Amino acid sequence: FLSLFSLSLSLSLSLNSFSNPFSSKSGMDLVKDGWFHERGELWKGQAMSLEVKNILAHYRSDYQDILVFESTNHGNVLVLDGVIQVTERDEFSYQEMIAHIPLYAHPNPKKVLVIGGGDGGVLREIAKHESVEEIVICEIDKGVIDVSKKYLPTLAKGYDDPRVTVHVMDGAKFMEENQDSFDVIITDSSDPIGPASVLFETPFYNVSACVFVCFLR
Repeated sequence: FLSLFSLSLSLSLSLNSFSNPFSSKSGMDLVKDGWFHERGELWKGQAMSLEVKNILAHYRSDYQDILVFESTNHGNVLVLDGVIQVTERDEFSYQEMIAHIPLYAHPNPKKVLVIGGGDGGVLREIAKHESVEEIVICEIDKGVIDVSKKYLPTLAKGYDDPRVTVHVMDGAKFMEENQDSFDVIITDSSDPIGPASVLFETPFYNVSACVFVCFLR
């Protein structure tokens, strides 16, 4: 029960890491007059703006538009397909909530799976739990991992833990092919559009439930 609760809680808290490969939106198109302006399609009537100090990286990976910029007040900022994923100033509030709540809900978590979470922040927080023996992360876009290691080192330090194993592939496919038992599954995905939508649908939950059933047996 606790494991299923952990999965449900993690999914409800999850926000960002996979994005929409069909989107043609360029992060640079949202930089005007020295400010980055995010206007998310799912969040009508609101916008998020940060002042840009310096553009650090911008290119399109096989899956999404990747932008990293240094802001004047929020440190370095990771943007995927025009949507802010993390800022160095406040990323801890997200990473701590999505990692520690499900981990503390489980009586003795030893094997943890992260779907998404390419910036490494969730890995960093999971690594603080001494009971965890194995941390597996499945991130679809290696580009996110690479830019995070270069421009978000305080998050990407999570990859340095020897308990971490990295798989670069689709999270839903990974779950289908690797139905090993996990004590906790944390889905750190983006909004339910594009490839991330499968992480909010019944087949993914069914496979996840099977993983937990196998563990409970």
